[in-house]
Amino acid sequence: MDLIAIVASLGLLMLLAYRGMSVLILAPVMALLAVLLSGNPGDLLPVYTQVFMKAMGGYLIQYFPLFLLGSVFGKLMESSGYALVIANGITQKLGSQHALLAVVLACAILTYGGVSLFVVAFMMYPIGKSLFERSAISLNLLPGAIALGAFTFTMTALPGTPSVQNSIPSPFFGTDAFAAPGLGLIASCVMLGFGTVWLNRQKRLLGKIPAKQEDMAVDFQTSEKMSDDSKNISFQLAIVPILLMGLTNLLMAKWFLPNWHPEFLHNNTFGITSLSSLAGIWAIIIALTVGILFIYALQAVVAKQTARANEAINQGSIGSMLPILNTASEVGYGSVIASLGGFILIREFVLSIAPGNPLISEAVAVNALAGITGSASGGMSIALQTLGADYLAKAVALGISPEILHRIAVMASGCMDTLPHNGAVITLLGICQLTHREGYRYIAMVTIVFPLLALVLVITLASFFGSF
Repeated sequence: MDLIAIVASLGLLMLLAYRGMSVLILAPVMALLAVLLSGNPGDLLPVYTQVFMKAMGGYLIQYFPLFLLGSVFGKLMESSGYALVIANGITQKLGSQHALLAVVLACAILTYGGVSLFVVAFMMYPIGKSLFERSAISLNLLPGAIALGAFTFTMTALPGTPSVQNSIPSPFFGTDAFAAPGLGLIASCVMLGFGTVWLNRQKRLLGKIPAKQEDMAVDFQTSEKMSDDSKNISFQLAIVPILLMGLTNLLMAKWFLPNWHPEFLHNNTFGITSLSSLAGIWAIIIALTVGILFIYALQAVVAKQTARANEAINQGSIGSMLPILNTASEVGYGSVIASLGGFILIREFVLSIAPGNPLISEAVAVNALAGITGSASGGMSIALQTLGADYLAKAVALGISPEILHRIAVMASGCMDTLPHNGAVITLLGICQLTHREGYRYIAMVTIVFPLLALVLVITLASFFGSF
């Protein structure tokens, strides 16, 4: 009965989320529905307060700084005009003959630099639309190009990426954002290479097939104003915050924090016994803070635009609320499902997959949960909270580096998460004024098929050669 309750609850969650209902409402309601269907109506309130809310609160405690700082950094990059300068610089450098690659690389640099994928999508649409029209490329391909640059390798594979997804495994495996860098670079090349080649092939097959050309429902007045302000900003200056943040992240993760011995670790003042469980997250927090302070100083002191910088910080702070609450709600939902008796059967089944290689089991579990929830970070958090300790124990017993577990988990979260009910997919298609029928197939190919191919390759390489 518990298993039927879980399946029914998950099915309704996917269906209603696809139809646009807020996860903030859906997650607790579907979690309690699963409890009710399992035949324990008296447990509704205890499960809600002691399981759902505790898991949701635990996720907020651990990852809120990353959502907050990442959103603020992205807004400052946007309001300062730096993000627009980078996007325009790349597209102008490559030219209209390489329009697809220009859009992909511009999105990749911006998202790798910490700019929110939603900000990137809104910013790149008018640039990409103009470039595609000049190059006689069907606008149906534009969502695929944006998704390839923003939703794939820069989110899950590139070493050091400050994405929330890349930080989630750190507390479970004692790793940092640069885990298994060689494997991550290989995976990134596979996603970028195959994705770009395939999109260019579709360009030749489609020819000029006009997509819907209705006026955008998005207000671009701010972007146009920033375009005027950004004329005096060089590409070299615009890229500095991203480079500075990346360098800070590397130094913190690989040099300073591993050699830091704070007093509270010895007396356990804050209930922490191991620095390795938090060093990866701390490194990204410090790096984002440095990037924010750098941009703020340039805007407020040099450009004399303190009011605009303050407004960007306010908008970024507010903008971080909904994404983290949605994800935390999904984590709370997963914790309730994991507390039901039927989940034991699911857990044993997943752990029994390739018992001699926990990397395969981990990839399957994270992929499945990311697809069900429509969230890379939510699905991975649920999988690692319920199965992470088992995977780590198996890996240690088999001599598998925790860094491989980290990279496989992050990459697996970025495959099936972009099923049609995914919020980012729906938003991207809306920005590009396309229906699922017109644009989703191109998103799916570059965000599901090629990432899965890269994931299989990395698991194979890691199984034979270990972490590198």
